[in-house]
Formats: sequence, C-alpha cells, structure tokens
Amino acid sequence: MKKLLVIFLFAVLATFTASAQLPEKAEDISPLLIGEKIPDVALKATNGSNQQLHNIFGQKPTVLLFYRGGWCPFCNAHLAEIQEAQNEILNMGYQIIAVSPDSPENLQATDEKQNLAYNLYSDAGGKLTKAIGIAFEAPERYSGMLSEKSEGLNKGFLPIPAVFVVDTSGNIEFEYINPDYKTRLSGGMLLAVLKELKNQKE
Repeated sequence: MKKLLVIFLFAVLATFTASAQLPEKAEDISPLLIGEKIPDVALKATNGSNQQLHNIFGQKPTVLLFYRGGWCPFCNAHLAEIQEAQNEILNMGYQIIAVSPDSPENLQATDEKQNLAYNLYSDAGGKLTKAIGIAFEAPERYSGMLSEKSEGLNKGFLPIPAVFVVDTSGNIEFEYINPDYKTRLSGGMLLAVLKELKNQKE
C-alpha cells in the first residue's frame, strides 16, 4: 500500500512539475482571458520599493504594458508610441504602467533615456508574467543578458509583449498579445479600444 502511495505521489509531483514548466515557444503560451482577474503580485518600482499590483489598479482603470526590457529596440519604440498617446489616455480616466523583467536600476535607465511620463515596474523573477501566462523559455543566447539585466533574478524567461486594459478590481477588459515581438498594438488602436470600452459603460 505504501509503495502504491509513493508511486501515486511521484506521479502527481511529476505532473505538477511538467505543468509548471514554461512553454518552449512563444506560440505555446496560455494567457489569462478577458473577464479573468490578474493576480495580486508585488512588483518593484524604479526606486526599489515593493508595490502591490492591486493597490496600483485600485487607483484608476489601467493600461498595463508588458515589454521584454530596455535592451529591446522594438519595446523602446512601443513605449515611446504609447507615451505620445498618453494625454488622451489620461483624459479618459486611465493610468499607464509598464512591466518588464529588468531590475529597478535598469528601469531607471530606460525611464531616463525615454523620458517616460508613466511608471515602470520590475517583475525580475517573472512571478506576474508567469501567472498571467505570457512567459516562455528564453533562447539560450539571451540567458546571460537577461540575468545581468535582472540582477540575477531572471532564470531564463521572456515575456511576450502585451497590452491589457484592466479595471480597478484587476479584471481584464481587453488584451492584445502577439507572439511576434516585432508587431505591437499601435497607440491609435489602443485609443480606439479605450473609447469603445468607455462608450460601453456609458
């Protein structure tokens, strides 16, 4: 009986371990869907302080961006494009935050270089990115750089660049997730989405 129990527990553990592994390809992710709730996770601000995600959400409806890091030119271009639309986004009652695996120090470098007017947060260990289901195994060539940019906390994952619109309770109202990191949601399209969401509530 004990032997059978050990075999059963081993099988359960093996199943859990397999399920906990990251997808090998960006195309194989299983993200949270519209209507589901983003879990409450502690992120680090640029000053190194811990910030609970749901406390941030509770301030205003949120445009939540995920990007690969300040080393990615496509990400930097997208951050800048969203900033160009920022005033209209804020006028509609939203706030903007952006999350990456970069350490707070590297977030500061991106902030200063891009002169961004919205807040950046670090998810260096990937707890939030993995919980949302947009993390996948980084190709081996990225491992050293990702470890360096995260101060050793990133053990080999990349986020798929994504845009979520979230209400003050953390519920997903819209999402754009594209495994092709070169293709991003334009600022103009994001504004159109936000206007439509606002019209639906009026």
